[in-house]
Amino acid sequence: MSSSSLFNASLSPLNPNQHPIRRHPSPSLLRHRPVAVSCTSDGNTTTPIETSVKPPRRTENTIRDDARLHRSTAVNPFSARYVPFNAPPNSSEHYSLDEIVYRSRSGGLLDVEHDMDALKHFDGAYWRDLFDSRVGKSTWPYGSGVWSKKEWVLPEIDDDDIVSAFEGNSNLFWAERFGKQFLEMNDLWVKHCGISHTGSFKDLGMTVLVSQVNRLRKMNRPVVGVGCASTGDTSAALSAYCAAAGIPSIVFLPANKISMAQLVQPIANGAFVLSIDSDFDGCMKLIREVTSELPIYLANSLNSLRLEGQKTAAIEILQQFDWQAPEWVIVPGGNLGNIYAFYKGFKMCQELGLVDRIPRLVCAQAANANPLYLHYKSGWKDFKPMTASTTFASAIQIGDPVSIDRAVYALKQCDGIVEEATEEELMDAMAQADSTGMFICPHTGVALTALFKLRKQGVIAPTDRTVVVSTAHGLKFTQSKVDYHSKAIPDMACRFSNPPVEVKADFGAVMDVLKSYLGSQKLRS
Repeated sequence: MSSSSLFNASLSPLNPNQHPIRRHPSPSLLRHRPVAVSCTSDGNTTTPIETSVKPPRRTENTIRDDARLHRSTAVNPFSARYVPFNAPPNSSEHYSLDEIVYRSRSGGLLDVEHDMDALKHFDGAYWRDLFDSRVGKSTWPYGSGVWSKKEWVLPEIDDDDIVSAFEGNSNLFWAERFGKQFLEMNDLWVKHCGISHTGSFKDLGMTVLVSQVNRLRKMNRPVVGVGCASTGDTSAALSAYCAAAGIPSIVFLPANKISMAQLVQPIANGAFVLSIDSDFDGCMKLIREVTSELPIYLANSLNSLRLEGQKTAAIEILQQFDWQAPEWVIVPGGNLGNIYAFYKGFKMCQELGLVDRIPRLVCAQAANANPLYLHYKSGWKDFKPMTASTTFASAIQIGDPVSIDRAVYALKQCDGIVEEATEEELMDAMAQADSTGMFICPHTGVALTALFKLRKQGVIAPTDRTVVVSTAHGLKFTQSKVDYHSKAIPDMACRFSNPPVEVKADFGAVMDVLKSYLGSQKLRS
């Protein structure tokens, strides 16, 4: 039976010393109002000036207008710049963030380097209180989970140039039943980054990149539009934020390789979409060539600005655990910028005194697109790109990842691990998670498969606090779920499928089916 006909009817123990959902702000935090941070210098001493942000009055002012009224006039002590990624200490190469540059002089990746000495003028307690004071507010731009950490992201950008949908602040879900039933774990969490403006974690980075483009255009820099190659989620985020700012967006998509839900997003947001007869790697090659010739700003994760926004998800995890680091964080990996972004967020918190340690990271790849996994298993010997095969985890169907060097560095620094998931494993894991109340994407199924394997190997203990990062909303991948529960996927058993039961419109027939079902539930319990 086809999936369409089958679904026709449907479609017309805890640690006693640490409760996992404890989140009690201290009395001092309750009194700590949102502040705009600046500082003055008096001799050798730098002291913060905290300008209280007052509630907006009932006027015609927008929240941007209100932010202007309460803007501090003191000198901003914080700054950031581009430097070559993992450059030697004696390197003097650097670039302003207002320059349009994607590679170092040697052709390597760039990184955004913050003035850590300036940030260290304030201790960890100060930063914790400041970030906590901004959560849940509508004050521009701090209502965003990204811009609530503005001093650590793009410290020099004017608030008027920021393009934000108040992204971030995503749910950290205690996966109680899934952890206990399938993994014998009592402290398993899922960071739902897909519960966001366009349905994926890409919003976190795109708000930063498009905000900087907005700034450059106001400075009359030669930027006509913003372009990206995408397997779906990047194009959705880019087109939405560009549309909000009135900036043209250009998208290169691999033909017939992404879901309709992903394809419709850039179209609906007015992007100029090119469907390319190639895979993601081919689209990436083309967009890099095009942006070197035309005044189109490159928005892929080769551009390190996006990683500054994505790292805030790591900071949020620590914040949601009352500034306590979990033992493990598992991240799906394709182009591999995200694994480095998480490492960078955790490491900044450690260096600036917000936490005393960082978690171990696991990068999870689909077996059909697993160049990092093969590199890891070889003992980090010569990296070999591959031609990725089709995977249900389409956003990570990448065989030649741009951020391979970043990912390897991050994993080595935190004693990280790389695991893989076959198509059947990732789809089964997705179905198991959904059966406990989640509705996850296939990429999260990849991460959960990695967790299954590491639990079985005894690497992750049953009491280890573990966070699985869910990168996109399950509603973007409904067709894969329909096919799974219809058992319409060739050569896949679909062991956890749950198809509707067809029954005649007859009371006796319905009663017989329900009695059989309820009896089976009694046996399970």
